[in-house]
Amino acid sequence: MPQIQKASYKQKKKWLSIEQIMPKLLLLFAVISILTTIGIVLILVIESIGFFREVPFLDFITGTKWTPLFSDPEFGVLPLLTGTLMITFLASIVALPVGLGSAIYLSEYAPDRVRAVLKPVLEILAGIPTIVYGFFALTFVTPILKVILPSTDIFNALSAGIVVGIMIIPMISSLSEDAMMAVPRSLRAAAYALGSTKLEVAIKIVVPAAFSGIVASFVLGLSRAVGETMIVTLAAGNLSQMSYNPLESIQTLTAYIVAVSSGDTQHGTVEYLTIYAVGITLFLLTLFMNIVAGYISRKFKEDY
Repeated sequence: MPQIQKASYKQKKKWLSIEQIMPKLLLLFAVISILTTIGIVLILVIESIGFFREVPFLDFITGTKWTPLFSDPEFGVLPLLTGTLMITFLASIVALPVGLGSAIYLSEYAPDRVRAVLKPVLEILAGIPTIVYGFFALTFVTPILKVILPSTDIFNALSAGIVVGIMIIPMISSLSEDAMMAVPRSLRAAAYALGSTKLEVAIKIVVPAAFSGIVASFVLGLSRAVGETMIVTLAAGNLSQMSYNPLESIQTLTAYIVAVSSGDTQHGTVEYLTIYAVGITLFLLTLFMNIVAGYISRKFKEDY
């Protein structure tokens, strides 16, 4: 009996030690994450300040020509911003309806056995490397577009936008379906009791009830589209121009960063510092999207 009590005491002491250590360890992980974020932001800000000492901020945000590597450089970021927003818009046309429709089917219509098969298969798309998507866009989607629209350039925004949309479908579908599954079954039962059809329950009850989660999935997917690099680099080209024609080649913020980072740009020059100026522009764009999404989510959030 004394041996049992002694063993129990040692085990209890061991667990008390673990309980004391784990909060400190988890706090350390949280602090590392926060410090990493702060470090990234500080680097972007400090290096961007060096750029804006050489280039007026107003010229940067209003200029319509981006040729920093030419003999007569121009530093207007609008062509890159336009290309990024065009890719994001085209991707949203593909991903939002397909992703939401998939989520509604998986949540409201699919039997358990079908859901258990379809959801993992759909999420396989999320595991495909983006460079594979880029070659898919260039070698498969673009030739089809050239048959349908002969004026399509080899490198074009439409092909890149379609494939970026395909890439973010699993993210939107999975997160939206999780939000819909979290809606209480009692709401569905009440709607069915009032004579609603399955489609009416899905559209008028479940989707509005899960709206905040759906918006979060949309913004997360579109933020992924804004930051996509390899697909747009391979399929959309690297022609920095102020074009609103999706059949032409464009350059995005991320594609420019890749192009300059892998080149022979001398460290410390204005041309090199454009990387950070473009990077902080991309950071502020995604931050703005997340702030808007957070506001919408809080405004329409339903508590059950």
